[in-house]
Amino acid sequence: MKKYNVKNSVIGTAKKNKIYIALLLLLVAAATILNVVPPLLMKKLIDYNFTLKTEDKLIFTAVIYVMVIFATGVVNFFREAVLTVLGQNITTDIRLLMMEKLEKISASYFSKNESGQISSRLINDVDAVSSMFTSGIAGMAIDLFKIIGVLISVFYLSRGLGIIALLLLPVIYFITRFFQKKMLGAQIENRKQVGEVNNHIAESFKNIFMIKSFSKESYMEDKYGLILENNYETLEKVNFYDSIFSPIIRIIRAAVIAFIAVMCSKELDYLGISVGMAAASIDLISSLFTPVENLGMELQSIQKSLSGVKRVDEFLREEEDIKETKEIFNFDINNVDIRFNNVSFAYDKGNEVLKDINFQINSFEKVTFTGRTGVGKSTLFKLIVGLLKPTEGSITINGTDVFQIQNKDKRKIFGYVEQNFHMIKGTVADQVSLGDSDITMDQIKNALNMVGLLEYVEGFEQGCSTVVQNENIFSQGQRQLLSIARALVNNPPILILDEITANLDQVTEEKIVSVLEKACENRTILTISHRLSSMAASDKIVILEAGRVKNIGTPEMLLKNDQWYKNHMKLENLTWT
Repeated sequence: MKKYNVKNSVIGTAKKNKIYIALLLLLVAAATILNVVPPLLMKKLIDYNFTLKTEDKLIFTAVIYVMVIFATGVVNFFREAVLTVLGQNITTDIRLLMMEKLEKISASYFSKNESGQISSRLINDVDAVSSMFTSGIAGMAIDLFKIIGVLISVFYLSRGLGIIALLLLPVIYFITRFFQKKMLGAQIENRKQVGEVNNHIAESFKNIFMIKSFSKESYMEDKYGLILENNYETLEKVNFYDSIFSPIIRIIRAAVIAFIAVMCSKELDYLGISVGMAAASIDLISSLFTPVENLGMELQSIQKSLSGVKRVDEFLREEEDIKETKEIFNFDINNVDIRFNNVSFAYDKGNEVLKDINFQINSFEKVTFTGRTGVGKSTLFKLIVGLLKPTEGSITINGTDVFQIQNKDKRKIFGYVEQNFHMIKGTVADQVSLGDSDITMDQIKNALNMVGLLEYVEGFEQGCSTVVQNENIFSQGQRQLLSIARALVNNPPILILDEITANLDQVTEEKIVSVLEKACENRTILTISHRLSSMAASDKIVILEAGRVKNIGTPEMLLKNDQWYKNHMKLENLTWT
């Protein structure tokens, strides 16, 4: 399995952007030198021109001073531009890496994690990682170079002032270190709460019609308010530590400058330096506090980003669907042998959904799975097509583990029709082919014709090439027919139907059943149904109870020896018919 992590991704990005990194280092060195030049020029102006009242090279020095200030601005501009480009490249590479991981990750991950939390990792956390290497680590390195440059310049002017500046650094360090620890805990907690907010918004959009239908707006608003309140509490802690740090640094800076001014006064003159040297030293020490103050901001950015890095790395370490079988899976469609070999499955450890499932399905058999809601029927279907891996045991087709079959081959084996049809962006043809370039337009039209939708679709101005702007151009029944066409377009030998008529009216259901009768010819059919009266055409019925196989047999056999089946058939005859 390929090792995914943020560190390797950033190193890879750095290798691809060597020119930008070299340019950034050059700009940082230039900025460090330019930052200490103006105070030294100020010393010369005060001591040689203003104090001695000489005009020797006054204009020249003043022009150089202005040019250095201008050059500093230009260098800082290009430095920020290079950092922005590097940040964008880091963000792009990490998002591509996460998308590559997303395509390989186990389907069970999406059963355990809500969509808002997942999207938060791919958006907010990745942005935080990018800021860590731009405004965070890179900014900190730049400011450290500035501090070193200032210290060297201060020592050059006065050893006494240099010692004072040097003694200040541990004080600033311990203050920033204290806030660093506080910020980290607050940022991690806040990031979790942001995920909760995102998830609630996604949930509200997804279920908006149900919310309005049942007048649950107030309930969702109250729930959202509670989540926002929790988020606000964590954000308050972050803002508190952020707001108090900068004023503390500013107060210390003011006190140090006042101390130096007093020490350089005529009455005390402990440092024995000229007026120009004192002005230059104050300017330098003032500029020393700016990068130290920035360090606090950068530490905050790094702390915020570390929680993002941690969450991204957690995502990149998630279990993958590792396919050991690389060759293309081929088999005789007239000889289908599906076996369930002691299959058990649990989404969460210790909470089994299916337990010790054992039976066999032969070619062209029509098998219906039934049982109470929640007994694991849909989960069993996901195991059959290899979306999920059994916790124990295996499911094989002609001796090959279905989980090991490559995903690109599965669509040629299985046609899977779910209860709800999910539209994608694109044309009507894309709804059927799912953008698969190997599927021809003739195959798409044949599938649409098989389900009775071709005439309706060709009535559109652009036929199958019509872009679906609004899914309401198809009724609910037509969307279910599209779902069947999507499953049939590759002419798969095995058709899997997951309670596809559950939400349809009787007329629409009869139409879809007639389509299915035609589509099911010369195929192995696996279906989930709660309506037992529709199982008469089944060769075999599998009754599930509490995650286990309770009984297997033909409809006639079960009417004789299974009380549950017999009672439910009587109930249907009294009500649904």
